[in-house]
Amino acid sequence: MTRITLRNPRFPDLEPVEVEALADTGAVHTCIPEHVAVQRRLEAVDQKEITIADGSRRVAQYVGPLEIRFKNRLGYGGALVLGDQVLRGAIAMQDMDLVVCPKDRRIDVNPSSPNMACSTVK
Repeated sequence: MTRITLRNPRFPDLEPVEVEALADTGAVHTCIPEHVAVQRRLEAVDQKEITIADGSRRVAQYVGPLEIRFKNRLGYGGALVLGDQVLRGAIAMQDMDLVVCPKDRRIDVNPSSPNMACSTVK
């Protein structure tokens, strides 16, 4: 679990919200509960058929844009509206150059690039 800040960049006057998020390396996308999507005024831009942990499939709303902040990292993207807690998926963690610290059960900035997120583009 980790604290992150969520904001809708389309509404700069709308206060960001700090939430507790579960880092899930088995998940691909960021997921947010419906009340977070409503509070942040996130618009549904698509739907995705998803497979959840028990193997069942369902359709979920894909909303955005969503700005995510963690320590000195910033990410933009969308989120699936699903469940009752915020979940950080692998795409968002990779985009922000975060690493999983299994011993402490937390995520942190990549120690190889502590000042700025690094990415591979080739």
